[in-house]
Amino acid sequence: MAPKRSDGAGAFPQAVESPAPNPPEPGTLYAALDLGTNSCRMLIAQPKGSQFHVVDSFSKSVQLGQGLESTGKLSRASMNRTINAMRICKQKLARHGVTHMRLVATEACRRAKNGAAFIAQVRRETGLNLEIIQPEEEARLAVISCAPLVSTKTEQLLVVDIGGGSTELVWIDLSHVPKRERPRAIMRLHRGFVQDPGPFAAARVVDWISVPLGVATLRDQFSDVDDDAARFALMSWFFEENLQKFSPYSVEQSKERFQIIGTSGTVTTVAASHLGLKRYDRTKVDGLRMTSDQIDSVIRTYLALGPAGRRIDPRIGKDRQALIMSGAAILQALMRIWPTDRLSVADRGLREGLLYAQMSADGVLEDAPY
Repeated sequence: MAPKRSDGAGAFPQAVESPAPNPPEPGTLYAALDLGTNSCRMLIAQPKGSQFHVVDSFSKSVQLGQGLESTGKLSRASMNRTINAMRICKQKLARHGVTHMRLVATEACRRAKNGAAFIAQVRRETGLNLEIIQPEEEARLAVISCAPLVSTKTEQLLVVDIGGGSTELVWIDLSHVPKRERPRAIMRLHRGFVQDPGPFAAARVVDWISVPLGVATLRDQFSDVDDDAARFALMSWFFEENLQKFSPYSVEQSKERFQIIGTSGTVTTVAASHLGLKRYDRTKVDGLRMTSDQIDSVIRTYLALGPAGRRIDPRIGKDRQALIMSGAAILQALMRIWPTDRLSVADRGLREGLLYAQMSADGVLEDAPY
């Protein structure tokens, strides 16, 4: 499948991973659910000034896209696993009395021949209304969630969201935006990648692409290669091959004032491994800057462990061990292509972007300077 790309070229609520200090009023709660190729994840949050407090959350590896590469359909077993997870989400939403919510599905449901039928089945069996969003909106929501991590010195920004079934890349030119306004300019992209800036200096989206290769789909394409190191090298090469229509791919870029932000379970797992965390700590991972040498060192460690060693490594985790090498292959390809020796790690993404968009539309966030 060919990569999807576009035809054309506020303060952010930083999630606080702790309960709200007082029991919130149900009317003030917002929910965001992201059903991807591999995971079902939900946040319930309360607006708090220019940020939000996470009141409840849910995350489960449902492997909705298992077998999709070979059959083109969602399997009965994967749909049943996912619906069971959705029932838990329904219970949480009902318990908290949430009325403001947006529940979305991404690449697996976009690609599956029975994706629309599955959405209807979810509605019948759980009462939840899932919507399948298009790649551009998925990329846009991931970008705005990362706005707080954008350096005021950054002139060229690449945001990468490595998902289960696809990887979104967005290249943004901030060179004409005043330094202090650059994070805000990223936030205004929630209106669209091509927009009339009005009185504000606009962030210009140079190009974006949705590559139909994520940690699950890339792994499945090379599952027949027995040698661990050879499989990793082939995955990295193949992913790079799929980037050649992305306009900044072949254009030489200056290393100065360039920033790459990575948001995904792969990126946060690599960061946790680098830090030696046996128990994941979001406060230590989100916003961490890693050098390319540090990333390469972690990947070499993964390869040295082999499949058996990765399965028991507490820094990787049981849910991530089967997918970490395909994700690492994507990450290494990206760091090899573009002129940076640092990566900003983002433990945030589609769910946070969904929450921001809802809260912003309702005007419940206070504006505050970065």
